[in-house]
Amino acid sequence: MEMETPAIVDAHQHFWDLGRNYHPWLVDAEMIPFRYGDYAALRRNYLPADYRRDTAGHRVVATVHIEAEWDPGDPVGETRWLAALREQTGFPTVAVAQTRLDAADAGDILAAQAAFDFVRGIRHKPATAPSPESIVIGAPGSMGDRRWREGYAMLARYGLSFDLQTPWWHLAEAAALARDFPGTPIIVNHTALPADRSAEGLAAWRSALALAAREPNVALKISGLGQRGERWQREANAPIVRDAIAIFGAERCMFASNYPVDSLVGSFDTIYAGFMAIVADMPPALRRRLFHDNAVRIYRIPDAVA
Repeated sequence: MEMETPAIVDAHQHFWDLGRNYHPWLVDAEMIPFRYGDYAALRRNYLPADYRRDTAGHRVVATVHIEAEWDPGDPVGETRWLAALREQTGFPTVAVAQTRLDAADAGDILAAQAAFDFVRGIRHKPATAPSPESIVIGAPGSMGDRRWREGYAMLARYGLSFDLQTPWWHLAEAAALARDFPGTPIIVNHTALPADRSAEGLAAWRSALALAAREPNVALKISGLGQRGERWQREANAPIVRDAIAIFGAERCMFASNYPVDSLVGSFDTIYAGFMAIVADMPPALRRRLFHDNAVRIYRIPDAVA
């Protein structure tokens, strides 16, 4: 089936200038454990000109910049830098900023982040367990931690959404968070990280996704589907994509590149051509939701129609 070239809102991408700004994971000599393995190729500047080069041939009409683990001692610095970048280049369109929700100054940082008119939400990766069997409910820094939740409760005051990056085995906690704070939208990042592609692993992932999908204020970004040591392959990822859409519905899913991070596993064209092929048999209106309309609605993006 021949498809139209869709207008894309890239719902998850990053920029960084390592000569000017401090991102510990990209600058410090010691590299951190990373789900894709060696990420040395990311230790270079990545700016709008690089993104435009990588997305050439695709109709990207807007982007959502997600905080990129900037210096935790100066979270507002990243937003200030992005404001200047937007002024100079037009990208990113909107942003999800950093605030450590369990920090003593979380209220002040949230107020400062919300003062930027292009900030739509916050991401602070909660503490996670290494496996489903090792979860400790209420662990410090986790979604069940009282102090962390006190920071999270302030998001509603500023009309901010929350981008949640966590493995699927913490989605029960995410569902509880969604129920307790129904006015705060949660956007689950990277398809809830289905790294274990065994039959048992995928069954558990689907069950966790279904639990989160019961909550109407939870949405899902279909992104970050790379596998350590493997290139991005449509055949491998198609069942994941189709299951995610079946569970959450086309009205609550968004495709995203996670660029440049996912350049470690595939070109932008490989990833988006793969997404397009996987949903080629869907009606055009539903495809448009997945590539464009849902991100426009969820991230409140103006004038994103090409």
